[in-house]
Amino acid sequence: MNILLIGAGGREHALAWKLAHSPKVKHIFVSPGNAGTALEDKCETIPFISIDQSINFAKVNAIDLTVIGPETPLAEGIVDQFQAAGLRIWGPSQQAAQLEASKAFSKDFMLRWHIPTAKAASFKDLTEALAYLKTLSYPIVIKASGLAAGKGVVLPESLAEAEATLKDMLSGERFGQAGREVVIEERLEGEELSVFAFSDGKHIAMMPACQDHKRIFDGDKGPNTGGMGAYAPAPLATHEVLKAVEQEIIRPAIQGLKAEGMPYIGVLFAGVMLTQDGPKNLEFNCRFGDPETQVLMPLLETDLVDILLASTEGRLNELSINWHKASAVTVVLASGGYPESYEIDKLISGLDKSSTGVKVFHAGTKLKNEQILSSGGRVLNVTALEDTLERAVHNAYQHIPHLSFDKLHYRHDIAAKAFKKSAYERSGVSIDRGNLAVKLMKDAVTSTHHDKVLAGVGAFGGLFALEDLPQQPVLVASTDGVGTKVKLACELGSYRSLGHDIVNHCLNDIACSGGGLKPLFFLDYVASSKLNAEVVAEIVIGMTGACKAAGCALLGGETAEMPGVYAEGSLDIVGTIVGLIDKGQIYPKASLKAGDKLLALPSDSPHTNGYSLIRQIIREAKLDLAQDLAGQTLADALLEPHRSYLAELGQLEQASINIQALAHITGGGIVENLPRIFPDGLTAVIKKDSWQIPPLYQLLQEKGQVSEQEMYRVFNMGVGIIIVIPQEQLAKAQSLLPESFCIGEVISGNGLLWR
Repeated sequence: MNILLIGAGGREHALAWKLAHSPKVKHIFVSPGNAGTALEDKCETIPFISIDQSINFAKVNAIDLTVIGPETPLAEGIVDQFQAAGLRIWGPSQQAAQLEASKAFSKDFMLRWHIPTAKAASFKDLTEALAYLKTLSYPIVIKASGLAAGKGVVLPESLAEAEATLKDMLSGERFGQAGREVVIEERLEGEELSVFAFSDGKHIAMMPACQDHKRIFDGDKGPNTGGMGAYAPAPLATHEVLKAVEQEIIRPAIQGLKAEGMPYIGVLFAGVMLTQDGPKNLEFNCRFGDPETQVLMPLLETDLVDILLASTEGRLNELSINWHKASAVTVVLASGGYPESYEIDKLISGLDKSSTGVKVFHAGTKLKNEQILSSGGRVLNVTALEDTLERAVHNAYQHIPHLSFDKLHYRHDIAAKAFKKSAYERSGVSIDRGNLAVKLMKDAVTSTHHDKVLAGVGAFGGLFALEDLPQQPVLVASTDGVGTKVKLACELGSYRSLGHDIVNHCLNDIACSGGGLKPLFFLDYVASSKLNAEVVAEIVIGMTGACKAAGCALLGGETAEMPGVYAEGSLDIVGTIVGLIDKGQIYPKASLKAGDKLLALPSDSPHTNGYSLIRQIIREAKLDLAQDLAGQTLADALLEPHRSYLAELGQLEQASINIQALAHITGGGIVENLPRIFPDGLTAVIKKDSWQIPPLYQLLQEKGQVSEQEMYRVFNMGVGIIIVIPQEQLAKAQSLLPESFCIGEVISGNGLLWR
């Protein structure tokens, strides 16, 4: 196939180079191109041609696909005109390209579709803009609304500088027509990412995130440029960050454009700032970035032609796009004086030199009398691809001394920010991930608070006001963990039930201490090797649900990241609950006696006990977790949350049922837990046939070849809690709790009996 590629810079050379790798491509015409595209395999440069001339050229030369590099032709409607002529072209329509062509339109669009961005206002009138400046806190950003070749952003440090900038822009003296409308916005703080996605108007395919270097001098000093270097993938763009950018910025933009009648086909760029409040979008661009393209193309494994065709045909979702598991870096070699005035026609030498894994893309170059001369501010892009970012950076900078032209200038710190982690981060701990986890869970946690909570999330310690105390107040507390059930949940990728597990486990424990329990507050501890903010938030949101149901405040707790202590991909969940009872209601009561009945309430699962054995049985017996088990999958049966019995106990207390003692059946089963509630001289007899053993335990016993004795000592066997009540109140209690069953009675003696 024949391709027409519009553009002249380093981006276009990288695209031409990648397109030429496709076995589907016969010839590539680049207009106007540069010396690099003129010398590239399968490529031919042609002079700059207008849109009308491009259409005629495509018809005469049997062009199968036209690819647009820069933004200006898109803003002028080249895509619409090609399509009207029945020609295939890759890029967004003129309407969709307003996302870049008009920053005022883009800002309004982001607000309409709730895309997180900086607060801003647009102005065409100088007087109104100057008045608005005086209402702001600094620092701010002033942007030319129109296209300004990537240079239309000014970062004034004072009111006086901002006023001078506005006068220059709105007068047309600075950035020309592009600056006749300006956007004034708050300056966001954080690290910036360049995030790209292919789109066919309905579906998207994300690319590795890049970091660009806009300022001309090392250390991000000096004026903005079109970009002095880039690298990818950026370590800052974790899976969680990219997921947030995709879901909160890229997808809403594509869906919004489709809903507004301008489906977006091409590549969408989001300039994202990673703030303390999460990713926020600085701007959209409607084409590949420059110099980001020079690192993305070497990383791309999939045939670029296949991607472009799938994009134009609305079938991007059918294509698997693969990327090299490597790192790429590009360093821009610029003309002296850039981005202000600079000289051109400087002879470039050393282009015949080669280094393994290094490709030099041409940007501002031209061929003249068989010599390669400079023709722009950004002249060359030295790009290296290696298995690590460190090696890619080293190789790129090692190659630069081979190249020379008069007044050559480049930055010496491209990708350095990727290595400037704190010592804490280098050890594997990220404070930023912890902050993100707190942000995601904060609203859920505070929803459990009330006027007695005086300090919670973010405080050094929780503060809880004790009011309405009983006559003889007693604080009761319990600390426990979820245990190995966490491992199974991690393997299945299902986490929310774990939050219910830890709260309800601790809640049932303190309920066994005495009647009239008032749960006060809960503190959690979640630890892992590497913090996944979304997972932690999901667990804590589960905790809030359980706390709300119990009328208990979740004050907060600790989220710890400890590489080397915990195995990769594992979690540990622990919690502490504090409640209030009356001293006169402490269990077991002195009135506990032989003849009292044992009323049991069923469990919904093994709760939080026995999962080490369960995982062993699953592994050794090769159990299918998707198999049906009494109307649910085995996986679902195992991950059913630990049940709270607080509501049922409250019903009994309301009905004046005289509870003598409670036994929460946890680790150790009935065998170990029930005897804990009896004083010397009293024990119990258990009738095994008084309840139906759930199918889950029958399966585990059979497949694991576990003895009956061990089953009753490891698992709750379908009994979640045992309530000791007087014999004469049994019938009334059972009428209040229809699912309950009597499993035995208290007798004189020592040692649990089974019948």
